[in-house]
Amino acid sequence: MHAMSDPAASRPLLAIETSCDDTACAILAYDGTILAEGVLSQNDHAILGGVVPEIAARAHLDALPALVQSVLDKAALTLQDIDTFAGTTGPGLIGGLIVGSSYAKGLALALGRPFIAVNHIEGHVLTARLPSLKADLQFPFLTMLVSGGHCQCISVEQTGQYVRLGGTIDDAAGEAFDKVAKMLGLGWPGGPALEKLAQEGRADAFALPRPLKGRDGCDFSFSGLKTAVSRLIEPLGSGALPRQFAADVAASFQQAVADVMADRAEHALAMAPNATALVVAGGVAANRTLRCALETVADRHGIPFIAPPLRLCTDNAVMIGWAALERLHAGEHPNEIDVAARPRWPLAERHPAHSPS
Repeated sequence: MHAMSDPAASRPLLAIETSCDDTACAILAYDGTILAEGVLSQNDHAILGGVVPEIAARAHLDALPALVQSVLDKAALTLQDIDTFAGTTGPGLIGGLIVGSSYAKGLALALGRPFIAVNHIEGHVLTARLPSLKADLQFPFLTMLVSGGHCQCISVEQTGQYVRLGGTIDDAAGEAFDKVAKMLGLGWPGGPALEKLAQEGRADAFALPRPLKGRDGCDFSFSGLKTAVSRLIEPLGSGALPRQFAADVAASFQQAVADVMADRAEHALAMAPNATALVVAGGVAANRTLRCALETVADRHGIPFIAPPLRLCTDNAVMIGWAALERLHAGEHPNEIDVAARPRWPLAERHPAHSPS
């Protein structure tokens, strides 16, 4: 085994994330220090206009061996140095989950090390507590999870104790961004392209609806907003849209989503008055307009607003490794080698079902 001067680094954990179309691996020291990380994004899906699960699963299988070795090399470690393995076990696309978690389990079995099954959402929720972010984030806090597949308000009480205050009743915010971007001829993934186009437009150009704004609770609905955008575009036919018109639509849509998110955050904080901070997580958390809207809400309530850096907002293995370490730090000693991957795994269910014997 390699000699390591830092005692915290002598118990490194290797994590794998393959819940959608990004293949990710990371190695963290026991204290949460990031020793190495890597993410490979799959490009084939852009041509097809969305993620094709079978193609994603095969790509994960092809990419994992070299990616794991690359991350080990960056950390100047060998597999024998790894103390614990972790892998995303749900929720997500089942093919990718099986590939990634099985790969991590195989390494754990071969080396006689424990395996920790990690909930993908829990990874996002706990990212802001990474020591490297120096946020000194204490429980309880409120997380707004905003991604392509998830849109939830979660009160984070303790590691493993989460209260879902509200969630989407139709499209997630990221899904709505992608669909509107497609209407505007921007391709996939649509969120970053729509945000860039919106910079050329006026956010008040079109009076779009703010679904559920002002309603009790903190559920979300973006289907009506998406339909309103479709009706705006429909009279122009199927050809290319005028650039300024498309930019105004993008800016107006983006502002509508930000207004809804800010309103839902206000309601969520009323439901969780002891929250020490407002955290935003998930891929859509990279959107500057959304961040500004939520930061304003946090300022109004006199609590910190925390947004992890972009690479830790999108799917990554650092968050999976940290979620596993949080459980170890809490005194748990899990070895979940027989836990089955599952496409749905509510955060309230602390432990997923075990594989049938």
